[in-house]
Amino acid sequence: MDNIYMICEVGQAHEGSITLAHAYIDAVAKSGINAMKFQVHIAEAESGPYDSFRQVFPFADTTRMAYWKRMEFTKAQWAELKQHCEYHGLDFIASPFSIAAVDLLNEIGVSRFKIGSGETENLLMLDKIGAIAKEIIVSSGMSTFYELDETIACLKQYPCALSILQCTTAYPTDPSQWGLNVIEELKKRYLLPTGFSDHSGGLFACLAAATLGARLLEFHVTFDKRMLSPDASSSLGVDEVFKLVEGVRAIEHALGNPVDKSDNSAFRILKAQFGKSLVVNKFMQKGQLICMDDLESKKPAGLGIPPNDYNQVLGKVLTQDAQQWDFITENHF
Repeated sequence: MDNIYMICEVGQAHEGSITLAHAYIDAVAKSGINAMKFQVHIAEAESGPYDSFRQVFPFADTTRMAYWKRMEFTKAQWAELKQHCEYHGLDFIASPFSIAAVDLLNEIGVSRFKIGSGETENLLMLDKIGAIAKEIIVSSGMSTFYELDETIACLKQYPCALSILQCTTAYPTDPSQWGLNVIEELKKRYLLPTGFSDHSGGLFACLAAATLGARLLEFHVTFDKRMLSPDASSSLGVDEVFKLVEGVRAIEHALGNPVDKSDNSAFRILKAQFGKSLVVNKFMQKGQLICMDDLESKKPAGLGIPPNDYNQVLGKVLTQDAQQWDFITENHF
């Protein structure tokens, strides 16, 4: 079984700083993740004057357009981020939010694309991506099954690897919103590698998804959950990323090594050590009848009649004296 593919998303946590974006790569590169993911925003192509804030931060950007402009990097900077990821052996994945962003990514050699929740019905962009991508990951956050049917049908026309993530577009998500049940529903409906995109801000959701068969996990990272980024409260801290990877790798190791409860031969010695045998709890003379109140069970097993056979000795007559705590065997009858 292939390892669960783990995607650490920087998103907009870099706050428009290319230095900070590179710092995130270095911070989590040795955690055991498989990929870093970024969002490529080109303000003029993506947004307009009527774009409203999802979350307003006082004393920051005065308009949504100003915010998107602050999130932009040049093509050369994106190429350097991709190169930095590859230096650490990490896949570089990007979510474009415009055709212009798709073109930019294509020009720097990006082949792995993530379709954000708000773009799943953007067939104009999906067709553009499908024609150039080697791998596409679809987030299902704001889509119904019927809307996803059209999305997946569109992308299945192209010869690229396709996968889908259960996602809830809420920041942060409460456990009642995780939708873990949808992982199996997506898997059965589309017959695609299926995973989970997390916005909970904690470790538990991804760990639960791993136990339920998610083959991909995506989660946000932040240097501090008090940062101004709109995703900060929905993200993992750097140390939490390391802990999550450790937990997921342990879970997949466990799932890859099922225990056969019909075979306990490995516990033969322990069962003898912790098992018990019947004893009498008082001195008893030859000729006495054994009753329930005369019996106790003591470690180890194998020195007397097993306690699960105690009914077989009730009412039997002792043919010899038995000292207190003597193990009872067939020789006593």
